Amino acid sequence: MILGIGVDMVDIERIRASVERYGESFTGKLFTDHEIAYCSGKALPAQHYAARFAAKEAFSKAIATGWAGTFQWKDVEVVNDDMGKPSFRLYGPTAEQFAARSIMLSITHTETSAAAFVIIQDELHVKD
Repeated sequence: MILGIGVDMVDIERIRASVERYGESFTGKLFTDHEIAYCSGKALPAQHYAARFAAKEAFSKAIATGWAGTFQWKDVEVVNDDMGKPSFRLYGPTAEQFAARSIMLSITHTETSAAAFVIIQDELHVKD
């Protein structure tokens, strides 16, 4: 049973400008240390920051709270497996709230935009 869906699209230039202008006060507020290390290690960090920002926004839309409620930026971390497939690692109250949920994430980007799509399902109704 689908409990929520969310989608978001971000202008990469907007994120790049925020990273350049605000530096650690921007990245440290929105991204985990792992995400910062990952993005900073890329040739075009702004694309990866933007993709993670879009993923977190899409997650907040899928849980229907936006930035209000229990949603905390750093409680939602985007990680990649060895093949590059993105997923979420959740922390704090968000992890507890969604422990019995299946959360699917898809991220894409072009030179100018990044987008993410999230589906949250009740694990009790997910078929193998």
